Order: sequence, then C-alpha cells, then structure tokens
Amino acid sequence: MKNKYQDLIEQTFFFPQDGYEVIENELYFHKIPLMDIIKQYGTPLKLTYLPKISEQINKAKTMFKVAMAKVDYEGNYTYCYCTKSSHFSFILEEVLKSDAHIETSSAYDIEILKQLFEEKKLSKSNYIISNGFKREPYLEGITDLMKSGFNIVPVLDNKGELDYYIKNIKNTREINIGIRIASEEEPSFQFYTSRLGIRHKDIKDFYKTKIKPNKNIKLKMLHFFINTGIRDTTYYWSELLKALGVYCDLKTICPELEGLNIGGGLPFKNSLGFEFQYEYIIEEVVAQIKDYCNSKGVKEPNIFTEFGSFTVAESGVNIYSIIDVKEQNDTEMWYMIDNSFITTLPDAWAINQRYILLAINHWNKEFQRANLGGMTCDSLDYYNSEAHISQIFLPKVDNSNEEPLYIAFFNTGAYQESLSGYGGIKHCLIPSPKHVVVDRDEEGEYTTKLFSKEQSAKSMLKILGY
Repeated sequence: MKNKYQDLIEQTFFFPQDGYEVIENELYFHKIPLMDIIKQYGTPLKLTYLPKISEQINKAKTMFKVAMAKVDYEGNYTYCYCTKSSHFSFILEEVLKSDAHIETSSAYDIEILKQLFEEKKLSKSNYIISNGFKREPYLEGITDLMKSGFNIVPVLDNKGELDYYIKNIKNTREINIGIRIASEEEPSFQFYTSRLGIRHKDIKDFYKTKIKPNKNIKLKMLHFFINTGIRDTTYYWSELLKALGVYCDLKTICPELEGLNIGGGLPFKNSLGFEFQYEYIIEEVVAQIKDYCNSKGVKEPNIFTEFGSFTVAESGVNIYSIIDVKEQNDTEMWYMIDNSFITTLPDAWAINQRYILLAINHWNKEFQRANLGGMTCDSLDYYNSEAHISQIFLPKVDNSNEEPLYIAFFNTGAYQESLSGYGGIKHCLIPSPKHVVVDRDEEGEYTTKLFSKEQSAKSMLKILGY
C-alpha cells in the first residue's frame, strides 16, 4: 500500500519537478541539501537563493523578446524591479547584475539608490521609475537625482505633484515625467476607482494646460496598474484597452510620449500544481498593444513592466522545526512550529496567501492530516490549507527522541520581511529568525552566508526603551 509521504506527493503532483527533488528521503531545493543547511544554522531560518532572481528576470526578458519578434513589434522592452517587494542589499545587487531597472515608492528608496551609485552598482543610465503618493522628502530626493543627471522618471500620482518639479528644477533642464492612470478596481473590491493616479478623462486636458506650456517638461510615459496583476480575465483586458485608448488619444497631441508602463506583476508559483501560461499572456499583451495602436495609426509604445513578487518570491524559503505534536481532539492534530506565522509569514495570516509547503525530511514515513500552529498566543496564528486543497498533509511524527520533522515554505521572498517589520518588535516578542543567503560560485557549487543572526532580546529591549 502506498501510504508514505513521498507517495502522496508523487501521486498528487508531477514530482520531482524543477527546483525540487528528494534524495534518500530528504528534500533538495535547486540541488541544495536543505538538511545540511539546517545542521549548520539551525531553525527557524529564512533562506534566500540568489540565482533564482536572475533566472526570473531573464525568463521575462526572453518571453517579451520572443513575443515582440512574433508580431514584429517596433518598440523596446524594459524590465523594472519594484524595490518594495524586498529592499535587502543582496536583492538589489542581484537585480542590477541582471541588467534590470528600478521602480521606487518612497523617499528612503532614493537613499538606497544613492548608496548603490556610490558603490558603482547603479549607473545614471538605469531607468528609475518613481511611483507613489509623494511627500516632500520623496520629492526632494527625486529632484536631487534629476539635477545629478540620473535617468529618473517620476510618475505623477496627482496634478499638484508637477508644481514641485516646475518650482525646483531650472527651466534649462529637461524633466521627463509620467502620469499614472487611475484604473477601475476589479468588481469584488469595496470601491470602484483606484485612489492612485489621475482620472482618464482629466489627463488630456491636464497635459494641454499644465505640461505642454512648459517647454522643459516632457511627458514620456503613461503608467497603467492593475492590483490583481497581469491575468487572463475580462477585467484585465478591458482595463488594458482603456489605457491604450488614453495612450493613443494623448499621443496625437504629445509626440514625445513613447512609453507605456503596464505595472501590475505576473503571479508566482504557490503550489506544486501551479499552472500559468506565461508565454501566452505575454504574447497576448504585446499583440493587443500593437493591434490597438495600429488600428489608431499610432506607433506602438516602448513597454515597461514592474515585476516585484515575480522577481523575488521564488528565491525565498522559510524553514521551521516541529517542536511539539498535540492531539487536541479526535480529528485535529497540531504540529507546533518554532516561530510564528503572524510574524514571519504575515501574508498567510492577513490575506490567506498560500505557499508551497513541504517536509524536508521523513519522506519515507506515513502521512497524516495536520494543522500547523505558531508560537504566539493568538488563535489566528495557524496554517492549515494549501492552494490545491483545504487541508495539509505531513509525515506522521510524535514527540519521541527521533530526528525532528523539519518543514519549509517555499517562494516566500516577496514582502514578508517588510510587512512583518524586519528587526523590529513582533507579536509576543517572537524574534526574527536567522537569514542565510545562498549563491553559486564560479564552479557552480553552492555557497552560504549568514546575513543576520536571530534577533536578540537586547535589540528588542533597546527598541522598547529599556
């Protein structure tokens, strides 16, 4: 009878698959023996696999290149990384090594870019697309980069933002700007139109009255953002066509307009059974842009994308130990982890985000249904379903002295540290786990580096004023 955990995974999914394989009952991630990492660093543990970032960037670039070649698309493609997905230095450095460009959302992003430029990791030729509602420190940072000759394009989120650039940049300097289109939200949202950007019907008049009279200001880009990301839905395609309508209408009176930023990213893999037709979606986006523009007699725009989660999510792994097994009633078995979902995987708790969950060891044991519980006193600190089913199964273990069960959540590289407040104060004072960065050397062998130790009591007390 096939009732082992490995049997379950192999019968449920196509397994082994890219990035995941089992050798002698232990899980390997991109050929990395995770049990060796655990033995070296212990748990709980956050792991970042840097080569996956460059792989994702190059994957998207290739798909857009192929899609453009198929329809003889005349514009260019530029890949931008959303820094808000993960601000860590090793992430930004890996992104820039892959010849990607940057999208910012706050004043402190600008300080990061200045530091990267000083270290010769960012050049003035890199595109910097600055989005978001901008308070004065952010506006100051943007104008500083403008005056220093950086290739920065602030995307206007409101009409008043332009006044700051007019006032603070000399008329002799050309200012390239973009405008964010206020898109309609999907029908399930509690409001109809995004709070961000400028209304469709106001953009043309705003250009004629405020932008065109200023000879040193050039409108180079329209920014179109859909919160759900690029997906094959009627909602997405209808919003794309609306944005193309604004672009083509504006292009007739604004010859310098040449870029369309289709912000809103591609999804990342959240299950071993995940299926998304990346090539089809990208080819359809490119084809629709070209067809629509050609139908209006307008040259197709240069395409910009801002991919955050797609870039970094699949580089991240959260690893935990099962420190206790509790049978609370006849049907519920609780596996207690050595950290907290609220503090280390806040998306799982806040928006019910699902991740790939796999055991690292004991693949030869029988499996059983289980709930995973975190260490905080909050009843919502749990995880008990996967993307493909409303439950989870793990190897059957108990509280004996055998080797503990180790589990891993994969593709957790986007947003989790930012949302949980990396290095700050967590619920029940649960500490931030160790963070290990994994790379490959010139021979292809994996290397590890401890980026940060587990958060200490001393650092927490200092934050709290003790």
